[in-house]
Amino acid sequence: MPELPEVESYRRLAERTVGRRVGEVQLRDRRYLRGGTEPDELQQVLHGAQIAGARRIGKLLVLDLGDAGAGRRLGVRFGMTGRLQVDDQLGVDRLLHASDRLEPAWQRFAVRFTDGGLLAVHDPRLLGGVSLDPDEAALGPDAATVTPAALARALQGSTTALKARLLDQSRLAGVGNLLADEILWRASLAPARPAGSLSPAELRRLHRRLHQTLVELLERGGSHLGELVPHRTPGGRCPRDGGELRRATVGGRTTWWCPTHQR
Repeated sequence: MPELPEVESYRRLAERTVGRRVGEVQLRDRRYLRGGTEPDELQQVLHGAQIAGARRIGKLLVLDLGDAGAGRRLGVRFGMTGRLQVDDQLGVDRLLHASDRLEPAWQRFAVRFTDGGLLAVHDPRLLGGVSLDPDEAALGPDAATVTPAALARALQGSTTALKARLLDQSRLAGVGNLLADEILWRASLAPARPAGSLSPAELRRLHRRLHQTLVELLERGGSHLGELVPHRTPGGRCPRDGGELRRATVGGRTTWWCPTHQR
């Protein structure tokens, strides 16, 4: 599933479109539009626009527009199964819960550039979407660059489960289910404990592990390549201490952790 490492890979791939001009907009299913964006408006804004920049905040990819679309932005969210293609290259080789196939019907949105190339989003389950001028202010600080103080503010005083707070994109942008389990496992913190219960030392450890995990998994190629992921299965054992992993639902998501060392 696309989490921060995957979307950062998509952003780097999307940089290849900067300076290129949109010649055609293809929308196979209007259900892929989000945020009140209408098909006619999408066509009007994108056609003839030049891609001025490619940014990421959390799991949101933002393409800044120039020329005909100056001052407007295209936001792309990838849900659980969205993959980005630019010309003949995909941003990631595979997603954990998505097919490796590229069926024509799964290409939900594409822009073709006047130089003959394209940018396309493939999404089998229609869980992502595109929108004009997405509300970036609704997102919390980006998980890749959040400071210790900002992370502490996102958690302080909350009785919500720690994992649920990490998954709240309005508090911290970019962490998904796999990353949350991996980060908390590395930080030796139980996912269900209250978010506001962390000591200063635990907050520092969480911030350190958050940063290290994102750097490592971006280098490895995705959020599904963490140390805990292969063991998230019934009977799975903790790769650190050999204890049997426990499964529960935390924050509405399937959660795996090691009760031996995560407290």
